[in-house]
Amino acid sequence: KSCPSRGRPRRQRNDGCARAPAVTKVHLVDGTYELYRAYYGAPKALVAGHEVGATRGILRSLLSLVREDGVTHAGIAFDHVIESFRNELFSGYKTGEGVPEDLMSQFALAERATQALGVVTWSMIEFEADDALATAASRFSEAPGVEQVLICTPDKDLAQCVKGRRVVRLDRMRRLLLDEAGVVEKFGVPPESIPDWLALVGDSADGIPGIPRWGEKAASTLLARFGRIEDIPDDPARWGVPVRGAAALAAGLAGLREEAALYKTLATLRRDVPLTETLDDLEWKGARREELQALCREIGDDEFPSRV
Repeated sequence: KSCPSRGRPRRQRNDGCARAPAVTKVHLVDGTYELYRAYYGAPKALVAGHEVGATRGILRSLLSLVREDGVTHAGIAFDHVIESFRNELFSGYKTGEGVPEDLMSQFALAERATQALGVVTWSMIEFEADDALATAASRFSEAPGVEQVLICTPDKDLAQCVKGRRVVRLDRMRRLLLDEAGVVEKFGVPPESIPDWLALVGDSADGIPGIPRWGEKAASTLLARFGRIEDIPDDPARWGVPVRGAAALAAGLAGLREEAALYKTLATLRRDVPLTETLDDLEWKGARREELQALCREIGDDEFPSRV
């Protein structure tokens, strides 16, 4: 008797066909990135004087994800507010300044939309969405039955969470998957050195200025050699690798050790966000139909629920 293939794994079968224990891939979505992408890429839509186009866009993007073969468990994280505990550590860290008002106004709406779609939604206030994704990746990658965790974002910050091929970063739009070997190839350093790399090079998206004159090549070369900023000697004669402008780079870092340590702290994602969900909670079982229909009426998209 042949055993038919099914897209969604089942715990039990009663048709006499033996089946190996199901393995699970967990998809963790950067909701803030998805909302920005939808805002700039999806058609605008004004309903009752409010812009809702990005919310419509993120609903379609997330539905497309959970419809893919093998996608069974998913969670999405948003920056409910742009500011976080990092703003208390460094006044120059990113804020909501400059974010279009009709985009900011859709964050809460988008969170309601993804919840109505039935996807576990984390709304970050003290922490950032990236911290929630890092925490979830660390926790669920060790859960029994999990084969792989895919962090769905192109954000370079999340590269620090990559672990072998068990935790990977997925750029959904470009269909590019980054495993640990890919991180080393792209950045010149392993995942655990990404916060050091960002501290030296800087990250304009997060307001981290970096250390003057330190570019990507120098940072990659020295961190590949020493691993951590703290272990890079002040004396360039001890570096043991050729770096252009070594004397100036060494002097610049020596004078800004405290700043470099702060920037590294800002770039290091937290893995202790108090997420309450279990792996079973992340299994997508379909939309919350009434909530979804009500929300779609609110955003003038009555046709969407029929597609779910």
